Amino acid sequence: MKLLRFGPAGQEKPGILDADGNVRDLSGKVADFAGAGVSLEALEAIRTIDVTSLPVVENPGRIGSCVASVPNFFCIGLNYAKHAAETGAQPPKEPIIFNKATSALSGPFDPVVIPRNSVKTDWEVELGVVIGREALYVSKEDALSYVAGYCTINDMSEREFQIEKGGQWVKGKSAPTFGPTGPWLVTADEVPNPQALRLQLALNGETVQDSNTDDMIFGVAEIISYMSQFMKLQPGDIIATGTPSGVGMGMKPQRFVRPGDVMELSIEGLGSQKQTAVAAE
Repeated sequence: MKLLRFGPAGQEKPGILDADGNVRDLSGKVADFAGAGVSLEALEAIRTIDVTSLPVVENPGRIGSCVASVPNFFCIGLNYAKHAAETGAQPPKEPIIFNKATSALSGPFDPVVIPRNSVKTDWEVELGVVIGREALYVSKEDALSYVAGYCTINDMSEREFQIEKGGQWVKGKSAPTFGPTGPWLVTADEVPNPQALRLQLALNGETVQDSNTDDMIFGVAEIISYMSQFMKLQPGDIIATGTPSGVGMGMKPQRFVRPGDVMELSIEGLGSQKQTAVAAE
């Protein structure tokens, strides 16, 4: 299934794509795609619905983040071998885990707002994983059975805030609109191998990231298993699994997002995004 949320910010309704690519309104059947609303049980209930009986949304308008009010927005750092190399970092021996504020969530076509005092706003196309049931002390072999689905994420980053200021990375990752997510939550049954997906990002029409999830240092199953040794993952949690090479920080000379820049990104089978950067007021 391909699930989505449509409507003005704060008033999104849940929807589903039918076999012809039409948006069907699920708001009479489910409350929203948040927390327990994306649990494996909730998704099974949606599967029993006759999609053709749902109203067609002729003009869905704005598409929101495919998940709402997530319990946790986790990220994995330096998780692509070529990206680690371009930053001059040694490949990590264990997954690097950090948080992104959940208030960073935004729609896949919403403007990205460059924060005040930012000079190094950067792009990062990433495979997003949405957890579908509580995961604690799970094995790598069982880990993918805890996944509700996958999505495209632009893990926007302000590198000066992230690296050159004191404290942890969360400061450079969490500005409003720094988490475009969607357009769809694609259920796990449609993604038999999350380690075989092409992912791309273009800046102003120039492809700057073009890679495959097979370049991950730690695959999705290993990430989920590893994280579950230290915390209980919950339905609705998002894990952004790292970005491939081609970020602005790794370029020579470095290149960062400016007002008016357009980012277009996609992951194979998970849909495309497009954001225009604007300056903070």
